Amino acid sequence: MCRFVLFLIVVSCGLLSAAEKPNIVFLFSDDHALAAISAYGSHLKDAAPTPNLDRIAKEGALFRRSYCTNSICGPSRASILTGKHSHKNGFLDNEMCEFDGSQATFPKGLQAVGYETAIVGKWHLASKPTGFDYWEILPGQGSYYNPDFVQMDGTSKRFEGYCTDIVTDKALEWLKTKRSKDKPFLLMCQHKAPHRNWMPAARHYGLFKDADLPEPATLFDNYEGRSKLVAGQQMSVAEDFHWGHDLLLHGKPVDPRFLGGIPNGEYQRMTEAQKAEFDAAYGPENEKFIADLKAGKLDDVALTKWKYQRYIKNYLRCVRAVDENVGRVLAYLDEAGLSENTIVIYSSDQGFYLGEHGWYDKRWMFEESLSMPFLIRWPGVVRPGGRPEAMIQNIDYAPTFLAAAGAPVPEDIQGRNLLPVLQSEATPEDWRKSIYYAYYGENTHRVPMHDGVRTERHKLMFFPNSREWQLFDLDKDPQEMKSVHDDPAYSTVMSEMMREYVKLRDDYDVVNSVIPTQRMAEDWWRERFQQKQKQTRDVKECRVVFLGDSITQGWEGPGKEAWEANFAGYHPLNLGFSGDRTEHLQWRLKYSELDRVKPKVAVLLIGTNNTGHLQRPAEETVAGIQAVIAELHAKSPETKVILQSVLPRGPNAEDPLRKLNDSINVLAAKLADGKLIRHVDYSGLFLNADGTLPKELMPDLLHLSPAAYQKWAEALKGDIEKSLAE
Repeated sequence: MCRFVLFLIVVSCGLLSAAEKPNIVFLFSDDHALAAISAYGSHLKDAAPTPNLDRIAKEGALFRRSYCTNSICGPSRASILTGKHSHKNGFLDNEMCEFDGSQATFPKGLQAVGYETAIVGKWHLASKPTGFDYWEILPGQGSYYNPDFVQMDGTSKRFEGYCTDIVTDKALEWLKTKRSKDKPFLLMCQHKAPHRNWMPAARHYGLFKDADLPEPATLFDNYEGRSKLVAGQQMSVAEDFHWGHDLLLHGKPVDPRFLGGIPNGEYQRMTEAQKAEFDAAYGPENEKFIADLKAGKLDDVALTKWKYQRYIKNYLRCVRAVDENVGRVLAYLDEAGLSENTIVIYSSDQGFYLGEHGWYDKRWMFEESLSMPFLIRWPGVVRPGGRPEAMIQNIDYAPTFLAAAGAPVPEDIQGRNLLPVLQSEATPEDWRKSIYYAYYGENTHRVPMHDGVRTERHKLMFFPNSREWQLFDLDKDPQEMKSVHDDPAYSTVMSEMMREYVKLRDDYDVVNSVIPTQRMAEDWWRERFQQKQKQTRDVKECRVVFLGDSITQGWEGPGKEAWEANFAGYHPLNLGFSGDRTEHLQWRLKYSELDRVKPKVAVLLIGTNNTGHLQRPAEETVAGIQAVIAELHAKSPETKVILQSVLPRGPNAEDPLRKLNDSINVLAAKLADGKLIRHVDYSGLFLNADGTLPKELMPDLLHLSPAAYQKWAEALKGDIEKSLAE
């Protein structure tokens, strides 16, 4: 204990010498479920032990309450690097985001205090790594067999063999021959495994061959007692595995209960010798299975059970290689005399479903993917066999690494330094009592956008698209089978959890109106975005762009005649998308190609869906409008903005949504700067003298009729001309 107290004093003063600074070996995998680490204990622990990972837990600490901020690969990695939630580090999803490598990260902080830094293996953040003296990374998801590695000069090299082994080979090579021996170091050794499509090393093809591995209790979950959104996912063991990609079968499906669109790309990468070894191992089993299918021997239940066994065995075979290679690294640290002054961490970007709720994959805030492993060995600091009860998140890694190295921790980091927790298994009095989670939605697997909070006992989720709350009592219902949000017995708990939800969102500065958010899961929206991207690329001249929601999109419908009569000469682009809020328009601008055409004028009308869908405070909506303008000017700095007041809605001036729009307009008018931003208010065009909305202009008291579009176009044209002339 005395040594630790002295260590903390030295760290706090930032005076550690090079010899005193601990080395950091950060071992990291992708999609590793807690249930697949035997030290955590599960229905699989006896069948599939992980002795080398267990060694870290035995010689150090294992955290049972370790959670991610956003259960998907890239966003989790970005949170680890920055110590910030996704909405602050800018990497919200895997679909189109690119990590901003110019921002502060913990490897840069370590470099600043004398560390040599390296990352080998999976990166998955689209941009090139920054803050590393050496890097060699897998492109994108990487491949299991004969993987390519992107080099620091931008070239790519292919290496024959199995990825998990090769990543470790490269990490050990850096430790042995490439690093400076007189500097403390950070090594991030990052594995692809056990990510989909779960291709084992050849030496493990026969592992578990004659065993029936235990099934999770909820493999046949019917999703009753929870939102219908839960049943709407596409990550089901029963229905969503591909014949080749997931189940490692050759050819096309011989049964309609399989998806056949994605072949086994790993097999296609193999050498002839590797293919022969794979076919010798899997061929007989596959042939028998196909014969049973053709003979009608497998009903739906039996088929799901077969799919589960094929999946879980291959997943755990991949884990076996990870565990073996963790053992190789630990053995080298021992041999080289580095173990005593090296922090060793094992974690993964999030957890994973191993058949629980009938699923594979992640994304949900349910426990199996919210939880992520965190094992840490630090001789002389972390008590062997420790089991801290503190709630931690992946945003805590960055401040912990910095503090351990004696480096300053930036004030804007949102995570907490774990050193006080590592000092003692007793949770500090001022430690967090809850964690915040947010998933921003992707097209893949159809998991809806949601966020929420988890305390020691309860979990609250919110689904904004359906306006639904879900509440779970984790003591009474650890498998999260029934939401009790509307149970009168939980009314007090529900109120407390909602207050905590609001508090954490405020603490972390979560303002949805300014967080760029896509709607790619909606087919029409994705198709329209792609169409508008092409239109932007193809247009030779664009003097005016129209930005907004359904009211702007309506220039292509009831407003088409007025559009052609008044605006055709401007070579305009219509970038209105029905249902969009400020965050959606901000995302579209972020990933648009407007910098190709740099329009002279942008006509902006956005915000009524922030009001009508969610009734957000006016201040939040205006912040979103301001963010939209900033994103526009990032693409086209000289574009002049005609910022229109949000149009009136509802029958009369007393309508609560009308009042909210009026409040938005008062604040939005202040964004006008007399240079690039002009604020205009066309509300009077659509109102009767008594403030009521005539249905001949707004039939549904929100959207415009052809006559209304004509009135609007005539007024708007004059302001466009003024902006073009200035």
